[in-house]
Amino acid sequence: MADKIPIIIDCDPGHDDALMLMLAFGSEMFDIKAITISAGNQTQDKTLTNALKILTLIGANVPVYRGEEKPLFRELIVADYAHGESGLDSPSLPAPGFLPQPESAADGIAQILAASENKTTIVPTGPLTNIAVFLQRYPHLKDKIERISLMGGGIFRGNMTPLAEFNIYVDPEAAAVVFRSGVPITMCGLDVTMKALVFQKDIELFRSLGNKSGKVAAELMDFFSIYYRENHPELEGGAALHDPCAVTWLMNPGIFKTKSCYVDVETTGELTTGVTVVDFYHVLQKDPNVIVAYDLDRDAWLDLIFNAVKNLP
Repeated sequence: MADKIPIIIDCDPGHDDALMLMLAFGSEMFDIKAITISAGNQTQDKTLTNALKILTLIGANVPVYRGEEKPLFRELIVADYAHGESGLDSPSLPAPGFLPQPESAADGIAQILAASENKTTIVPTGPLTNIAVFLQRYPHLKDKIERISLMGGGIFRGNMTPLAEFNIYVDPEAAAVVFRSGVPITMCGLDVTMKALVFQKDIELFRSLGNKSGKVAAELMDFFSIYYRENHPELEGGAALHDPCAVTWLMNPGIFKTKSCYVDVETTGELTTGVTVVDFYHVLQKDPNVIVAYDLDRDAWLDLIFNAVKNLP
């Protein structure tokens, strides 16, 4: 087995975050240093509890750090319409089996990077507040980040406004800090994640695994699918599992189509706040700062998740 990839996951569970965590731990490809929690799909209290519950379910005891309560300069917007009142409605999950660390997410990231000999990849799948706070508070540790592989943004589409995606829209100022940081970035935005679909037959496959994690994964997708079937009939019954894309790209970049582009974030636009402005056609003649994913091999992507969940309790 090749050396495991050292990562820190920053997430806001969330149904697709929960599956992303199952994927990351079950894949056995990562040395997961910590989980930091962002407020986004629900409030910080709820996303933190949800993360602890999922990690308890799958038997993963890694340091978990509470993140920022709200965006840098804005009030928090949550996605209860898709993820429910708890942020992880539907399956019965175990009570958290351990407590979070006393330090904040940004301080926890700093401690881990400072103590590590090797560079670490950061995988954010929620709003980028914690990562921006870390970059602003500890600029001297930026070079310890190998890459940021994130779910967020879009090239040609949004889901909060015609062009702005939820994670970036919730805290555009934080996203601007991250995209302007000079750290190598991979962006799995809506152009690719809206093709990362699970259908009922896929959900039944997870249910048939016979393990606790497979059952919970299926129940999570059952609930999450309701929102997509009601609001996205064009997906023909499919639900988009956005967040696992940020992890699957690290596992096998070859299943994605990508393009290196210059990307910046709009923070003040009247119609375009929270838009990732992706120079897809190199109009600005600026050096690319982001690998932007825009398509994927869905079957290969789903196999990675299925095989990972199969490995779990």
